[in-house]
Amino acid sequence: MSDLINNVKASFKQVLDYEPTHVVQAPGRVNLIGEHTDYNDGFVLPCAINYQTVVAAAKREDNQVRLVAVDYNNDTDAFNLEEPIEFQDDKMWANYIRGVVKYLLVRGYEFNGVDIAVSGNVPQGAGLSSSAALEVVIGQTFKVLYDLDISQEEIALNGQQAENEFVGCNCGIMDQMISAKGQKDHAMLLDCRSLESTSVSMPEGMSVVIINSNKKRGLVDSEYNTRRQQCEEAARVLGVKALRDVSIEAFNQKHDQLDELVAKRARHVITENARTEEAAKHLCW
Repeated sequence: MSDLINNVKASFKQVLDYEPTHVVQAPGRVNLIGEHTDYNDGFVLPCAINYQTVVAAAKREDNQVRLVAVDYNNDTDAFNLEEPIEFQDDKMWANYIRGVVKYLLVRGYEFNGVDIAVSGNVPQGAGLSSSAALEVVIGQTFKVLYDLDISQEEIALNGQQAENEFVGCNCGIMDQMISAKGQKDHAMLLDCRSLESTSVSMPEGMSVVIINSNKKRGLVDSEYNTRRQQCEEAARVLGVKALRDVSIEAFNQKHDQLDELVAKRARHVITENARTEEAAKHLCW
């Protein structure tokens, strides 16, 4: 991590011509169990990993926000807090940051401009939540620089809102929440409806092995949004707010009302919720 910090600080100095005052980081994550349950108001069991997104930053006296993307050959972006914050078709990396800042303002937080250089070693498109780590680290940066009275939960929710409404991916809350609240040597059992979370100690001597298949994917252009629409359709037909509210017994009685593929999606979510709660119990033993 020291190389990552040194590189982002060096790029800040090289492009912006002065030294940053703060360095902030947020981790990526792996989900142990609880797949496609978060956006169905269900349970998930993720843990933070030792790959992260790092920001070097400093406050400004004006309302300008200047960005440096170290991992994109020091590509830059800039916008003014007093003007509409707009989507950039040619700078997708910047839209995650722009979205986070926009919704911090919408939520009523007050701050001046910031200079930011950002870099990370969370593999992009590998399912380790590089976008959530970026959203959380930006929210955390504004919190630290301007002493904002914002909880880690709201930093996560703000990041989710940015990804949903600004970037255009209808993601759930799991990725941002574990990035904002993850603890060393612990998983987190998260109720994605109430946002109540419980730290689950990982057994001593246990290692989590993460294998990168090198097959790129991104939530925005993947089948993710399609899966979510299918689950929402199942909930509508079954007469509930979310699939979290359906027992396997109730599903078995009504599954023939669903399209075959939609029923397959729903069955997974309903049974996965039960598996996730059981997994958390067994980790604690």
